[in-house]
Amino acid sequence: MKKTLTILLMTLATITASAQRKTDTFTTPSGKQVTFTCIKHASLEINYNGTEIQVDPVSDAVKPVTNYYDFPKANIILITHQHQDHFDREAIAALRTPATVIYEPLSVFNMWFNGLPINNGDSVQIADDILLKAVPAYNTTEGREQFHPKGRDNGYILTLDGLRIYIAGDTEDIPEMAELGPIDIAFLPCNQPYTMTVNQLVSAAKIIRPKVLFPYHYSNTVIDQVTMFLGGTGIDVRIRDYK
Repeated sequence: MKKTLTILLMTLATITASAQRKTDTFTTPSGKQVTFTCIKHASLEINYNGTEIQVDPVSDAVKPVTNYYDFPKANIILITHQHQDHFDREAIAALRTPATVIYEPLSVFNMWFNGLPINNGDSVQIADDILLKAVPAYNTTEGREQFHPKGRDNGYILTLDGLRIYIAGDTEDIPEMAELGPIDIAFLPCNQPYTMTVNQLVSAAKIIRPKVLFPYHYSNTVIDQVTMFLGGTGIDVRIRDYK
């Protein structure tokens, strides 16, 4: 009876989490729709004109538990690095089909020999209107370098029909951000000591100057501070449940 009750409560929690997921929809230069669904932490779903893209899907390493069988099958899966809050074989198995393409750093590929490795600086023209570029993501503060060493992990710039999306991965406000070019939508992490402090995120946002900023991967950070510190910059800061 106790086991049945536990399963029921977990199921109800999953349903509740699914019902509360926040979506944001944008329009590309030629009028196509791009919808972002906030899942949790560093996990998000992107639907572009019917193409399903999942970023760092994770089932139960990060709460609440996410049942990825509830989502449409993915056409594309992006993995930023091998930490358990970003790389989850169970979640990938629930989303993939024989036609699903998975892009990941070489360090992830070497762990499971699936997917396609893509390294910092590499670009892939996935379709006529879908371009993926892997960009650096690493720690720079003394004493943090071991968390995300330079050259190992990826951030991504995903260009969908001219709409440029920056998914930073686990990084600090690194010099390479100044070379990214115009960004429409940015996802920047904020949970020191592993990624950025609030001040670093604000600095990164002022360097990148996205039209829309989603702070993500923020754990217990008082994330509303980001909105306050970026007031008057013209950046549309949107706080979603990426705890």
